[in-house]
Amino acid sequence: MKIKFTWPTGIIISLLAFVIFILYFVYQSLLPEYTHHLVSEEYYKDGLNYTKELNQQNKGIALKENVSLIKTDEGLLINFPKEFESSVISGTIYFQRLSNNKIDFKLPINLENNKFLIKKEDLVEGRWDVEIQWTANKDIYLFKEKIMY
Repeated sequence: MKIKFTWPTGIIISLLAFVIFILYFVYQSLLPEYTHHLVSEEYYKDGLNYTKELNQQNKGIALKENVSLIKTDEGLLINFPKEFESSVISGTIYFQRLSNNKIDFKLPINLENNKFLIKKEDLVEGRWDVEIQWTANKDIYLFKEKIMY
């Protein structure tokens, strides 16, 4: 039996292959391992507070010494400015992982000296967005940095 292959048959086969190709990628995008989420659920509200955050960051930059992050053998060491006593510093440290929001965490700042250590067991290797909002002498400061741990 001889099959006759004409140009209309070729066009139909090409269109069917293209539709199957597109449906395959639609199916792949619906799989749970490719879930897409927003960085912030309230991004409009965050956008309105952007100027306030910039002012808080500029306050920290204007200090003699700003917050610094140092990777050590024990973990991540956060140094706060020495011009403030550790008893007047309070606030929160927020670690955000853009690739997996299930491992994001927030820590309160409780200092004995002007250093705060986050143990390496608490951090997964990779890229982190660190946001430290701290208060000293009724002034609010903000420190943001992207790190590779």
